[in-house]
Amino acid sequence: MPPTTHSAPSPVIAGLLLAAGGGRRLGGRPKALLPYRGRPLVENAVRVLREAGCGPVHVVLGAAAAEVRERADLSGCVVVDNPDWAQGMGSSLRVGLASLAGTGAGAALVSLVDQPGIGPAAVARVREAYRSPASLVAAAYGGERGHPVLFGADRWADIAATATGDKGARVHLTDHAAELTLVECGDIAEAFDIDTPPDLARLA
Repeated sequence: MPPTTHSAPSPVIAGLLLAAGGGRRLGGRPKALLPYRGRPLVENAVRVLREAGCGPVHVVLGAAAAEVRERADLSGCVVVDNPDWAQGMGSSLRVGLASLAGTGAGAALVSLVDQPGIGPAAVARVREAYRSPASLVAAAYGGERGHPVLFGADRWADIAATATGDKGARVHLTDHAAELTLVECGDIAEAFDIDTPPDLARLA
């Protein structure tokens, strides 16, 4: 009999969804609860991560967290609250990365709740660029860096230490630009944000 060969197990790429925003420019409507195809927008973002092969999926809530938990179906997700969500995206990124400690994930693929134009195909393309726990990958649109981004586990401590205000991981991405792999996604996704009342038309 020929010897049995075992392929290496697929790396665990966790999905990390930042969904804490209060929608200040939307009149204080929490972005996670904006209606999209009849359901809260946060459900779409979770579905996208799962269909792209990410798991486990961790969701960081902030504004109206209790209402989001009540109204949105986040079953199967690890849901964590960021009490400091009003300080900006950096605090949510820190909370999310901390929640992944001990999960065995080789990387976190970070997406934003208010970008429904980015679907599973683009997220999967970024996910497939993972090579090691030192990986640093970002989607690009016309060559410009955007979301989602993938952070290998070896980078989490430094990202958490430099993520402040609304900068998120920008400091780390800038400092390590030479190590960043850009994955063009402009052919399969639109990287718009839902930030202002006119943007709500994109949710129709």
